[in-house]
Amino acid sequence: MFAWPIRIETLDGRRSLDLEATVDTGAAYTVVPKTKLSELGVEPRGLRRFKLADGTTIEGAFGEVLATIGGDTATTQVIFGADGGPTLLGAYTLEGLALAVDPVQQRLVPTVMIL
Repeated sequence: MFAWPIRIETLDGRRSLDLEATVDTGAAYTVVPKTKLSELGVEPRGLRRFKLADGTTIEGAFGEVLATIGGDTATTQVIFGADGGPTLLGAYTLEGLALAVDPVQQRLVPTVMIL
């Protein structure tokens, strides 16, 4: 795991927030502390169930934002994470931006997606 800059914006593009996110290919979704999403004006759209590494199942709210990395932007779902918790960049967002993880060089690289 390594940190990478990401910009998230409201779907209308009026408000944005630059973050350092931990790249976590084991996480299905991008997670942002709920206070940051609320300050940005992102509203929860529903709930999802998640299994944590310790086997515990939890329920969490999700919303939709625009995510930008390296000049490319895609709509993605984000989970309202715990306040004070880490920002995680998950697989759903990485795939939406057609990015792969280079773990040796600890960087994100453009990739050809599989249909």
